[in-house]
Amino acid sequence: MTRSPLLPLAAAALLLALPCAAHAQAARPMLPSGGPPPPPTWVLTVGIAPIVAPAWQGSRDTAFSVFPDLRVNYKDTAFLSVQEGLGWNAINQDGWKIGPIAKIRFGRRESTGGSPFLITGGSTALRGFGDVRLAGEFGGFAQYSPNRRVTLRAEVRQGTGGHTGLVADTSARFSDQAGKFRYALGVRATFADADYTQVYFGVSPLQGARAGLAPFRTGSGLVSAGVAGSLIRPLGERGRLGAITLFTGYDRLADAAASSTLIRERGRRDQFSVGLAYGYRFTWN
Repeated sequence: MTRSPLLPLAAAALLLALPCAAHAQAARPMLPSGGPPPPPTWVLTVGIAPIVAPAWQGSRDTAFSVFPDLRVNYKDTAFLSVQEGLGWNAINQDGWKIGPIAKIRFGRRESTGGSPFLITGGSTALRGFGDVRLAGEFGGFAQYSPNRRVTLRAEVRQGTGGHTGLVADTSARFSDQAGKFRYALGVRATFADADYTQVYFGVSPLQGARAGLAPFRTGSGLVSAGVAGSLIRPLGERGRLGAITLFTGYDRLADAAASSTLIRERGRRDQFSVGLAYGYRFTWN
């Protein structure tokens, strides 16, 4: 198996960021007392997120799913959510956040192509491929915010369970306030090794015989790149009644995934998604 040189470089960048952020932490001066009151110790967000998106990554068929939106934050130290996983800001100083992270990648059903949260729609293109089990992904992240508007982030995670590949996610985001709305725009890219891409895009000889496709062994490298945007509208005074978020994204599959016979004959490179989420926050100290 040949691994892409991009993955070791992403991992190295993550490791090299540690001493830089540690130095920034040690050099921070003492701040004077006073100022605004401290944020709450605990924040719990409960909500739902209906999403219209491809039934599976690379699919040409659309599905409607409703995902739970559950988030727990302890100060600015630890976080847990369905989307962002479980993480700890081991270093949190002068714009740097660096620490370990664990995520769940939900399984894929061959009968519909969807996740357990699929409501309607789906795809029959994966029949003969077998189900993909739920996977756990464990690794680390590095995030840098030079100011309140810009955020740069990289994650490197090793899979176990449904896949045993290495995945790296990178993103850059700009966010700001416009009247009663808060918006964000960003770019993102995902890299992975062949162990990951073969599970989700490859065609084994047995799968090819069952599904009527030529076998294909995928490689490693850039899996997808795209853009994303969101618009948040707090409800009530200071969001007392929760918030509604409209979000959308576009990703294009790169050759590491799109060159597969599965994508060329039954899928497509261009992937669009749109969703509308509602969340209500509970806070306590």
